[in-house]
Amino acid sequence: MSSPALSAAARLRGLKPDWLSDPKVWRTEVLAGLVVGLALIPEAISFSIIAGVDPAIGLFAAFTMAVTISVVGGRRAMISAATGAVALVIAPLNREHGFGYLVAAVILAGVLQIVLGALGVAKLMRFVPRSVMVGFVNALAILIFMAQIPEMRDVPWAVYPLIVGGLLLMVFFPKVTTVVPAPLVSIVVLTVITVAAGIAVPTVGDKGELPSSLPVPGLPDVPFTLDTLTTVAPYALAMALVGLMESLMTAQLVDDITDTTSDKTRESIGQGIANIVTGFLGGMGGCAMIGQTMINVRVSGARTRLSTFLAGAFLMVLCVVFGPVVSRIPMAALVAVMVMVCFATFDWHSIAPRTLRRMPAGEITVMVVTVALVVATSNLAVGVVAGSVTAMVIFARRVAHLAEVTAAPGPDGTDVVYTVTGQLFFASANELVTRFDYAGDPDKVVIDLSGTHIWDASSVAALDTVEARYAQRGKTVEMVGLNRPSADLHKTLSGNLTAGH
Repeated sequence: MSSPALSAAARLRGLKPDWLSDPKVWRTEVLAGLVVGLALIPEAISFSIIAGVDPAIGLFAAFTMAVTISVVGGRRAMISAATGAVALVIAPLNREHGFGYLVAAVILAGVLQIVLGALGVAKLMRFVPRSVMVGFVNALAILIFMAQIPEMRDVPWAVYPLIVGGLLLMVFFPKVTTVVPAPLVSIVVLTVITVAAGIAVPTVGDKGELPSSLPVPGLPDVPFTLDTLTTVAPYALAMALVGLMESLMTAQLVDDITDTTSDKTRESIGQGIANIVTGFLGGMGGCAMIGQTMINVRVSGARTRLSTFLAGAFLMVLCVVFGPVVSRIPMAALVAVMVMVCFATFDWHSIAPRTLRRMPAGEITVMVVTVALVVATSNLAVGVVAGSVTAMVIFARRVAHLAEVTAAPGPDGTDVVYTVTGQLFFASANELVTRFDYAGDPDKVVIDLSGTHIWDASSVAALDTVEARYAQRGKTVEMVGLNRPSADLHKTLSGNLTAGH
């Protein structure tokens, strides 16, 4: 074979997904998709109940979101489906106006996500500090555990040993072999035990009736008027923002776990496409699911798009073809899987006494604020925004104290030179005005700004105030050493920021 032909063949091999060339990867992805598909069923049904829609609507959303995002998403192995956060946002719309308006809101939310993604909203992720990410992960683990508590209340006593047995299987089975994911083994073993022994415990079938056919495409049953748009737009915008925030945070988490990078702009646009497809197929919409993603990535070891695609495909096959069998899976088996996910997700190192002793108080505060608000509101977006704002305030206070002003006589003794170092912005600029001896200084004052940077209008206004106070006493001020960006900003704004100019 010629050299060009060999290089072309090498390029084709490079484009081939890992799961096509490596049987071990293929097995891992298939089994991970099966585990996630099983775990998605009760979750999707529960979120349907929260949104006030038929269980089939949530299951359709889980199917279409997972399958679509596996193709158009920017983070491999991440699971998207119907979620509690989205259900909480759109539930009032469904309750007050009906299911047609809910579907219209899902489609509009998808359009907004595409627009926001194209505008580069994903770049805002770089402003989320690590302490917020840690708080986000820990709060998520707590929320996942809290969501399992209702499944452990007022249930037959047999549920508790089944949960313990499932946890023990998932802890010790990987020591025997990792060929089959431990969560799948746990689900199968506990199902066989309950069915064979005739143990009466809550099952998946108790959550609601599983669909018996595939979703059918169609338009939302609403009047296409401006009034409809104004009704659904606030809910659509809220859904778009919450969905993007959860999805981008989850993508960042998977990046960290797998030590790989993802295309977050593509993920943002992909979420929008997935919601549009889901809306036209009569689903309730969704976003990335951190709990199921952790099952897929951390517990089952999946790393490719195949597991995401198969999670959705298996879910629909299990519901439509194997509905009677799936209905008999004990909820205790799925609770055990989710509890294991909680322990695997929580960053235990972050609360170790040794870590807390070394961590700055501000970082601990940000983490606690994030966790507390997420747990209190059951809304991950609220905690992330509040944590990020808290981190910014703490950072601004810390940096504000780094601006220093020192005075020294000039070389000829007829003037005084003030040297300013640090960053000048709104938090440090106000304090700057008080650092000069307006009455005692000689007639000529030099302010050396070579060791600082002017960031905003507040800093320019502060320097104008200093100059004006010296001018009131008949003294002149010369500012030297400004870098180019600072000089340009000062030239543009100086003299135009106070009343009377």
